[in-house]
Amino acid sequence: MSLIIANVATETGHWYTRDGAPAYTMTGANGKVRNTTLRDARKHNLVPSVTTIIRGAAAPGLERWKQEQVLLAALTMPRRDGEDEQTYMARILEDSKAQGKAAAAEGENIHGAVERHYKGMPYDQKYAPHVRGVVEAIGPNFDAERSFASHHGFGGKVDLSSDEWVWDVKTKEFDDPAAVRGFDDHLMQVAAYRVGLQLQPDTRCGNIFVSRTVPGLVAKVEWSQEELARGWFMFKALLDFWKAKAGVRE
Repeated sequence: MSLIIANVATETGHWYTRDGAPAYTMTGANGKVRNTTLRDARKHNLVPSVTTIIRGAAAPGLERWKQEQVLLAALTMPRRDGEDEQTYMARILEDSKAQGKAAAAEGENIHGAVERHYKGMPYDQKYAPHVRGVVEAIGPNFDAERSFASHHGFGGKVDLSSDEWVWDVKTKEFDDPAAVRGFDDHLMQVAAYRVGLQLQPDTRCGNIFVSRTVPGLVAKVEWSQEELARGWFMFKALLDFWKAKAGVRE
């Protein structure tokens, strides 16, 4: 089997080589490309991504959003005549998943446009307002999608970074920036990125939330140094848990 190194942010990946290159997929013995597995990672000495580690903890914001999608689907999908309960519930769940997939696809499009702008590459001008909102909020001079592998045993790709800042870009539905807040999974992610990039301990970190419903609207959440220290402590605990569960020893 051989590694296929990918470098586009919108491709989902969970593994990195020890020199920081993404190892999202592999070519199997049958010649077909497939997602990299834990077995592959052990064989090729790969490290898991920051987001893979964070998935070991509950994400209340995401779970609440999923629940809301199910409720919305139920409210907008009347029960058909003669439809049994199991079929009706399955139809509701399928519709809620479709809404989630659509939101994720749009989020990837916005994220990709922001990445391409900061890399000086062309992008779909449909997302120019979203990109402009980000640039106006945080400034024009950032490296996009810097990847790394840490000696702690994890890797990742950082959306936007410099010697002074680490920013992670998120998309969500909102029309009031004042109502947007970050969660512990957001905090852990940027805290781990700061360590992974080997930046100074006091480097500032935050999340930039881009509205999927109001083009150009963004909300900034900057984490305090005390919060970032807590975020790293939580992430490190999850990393140790992941290693123990996966049987990885370093």
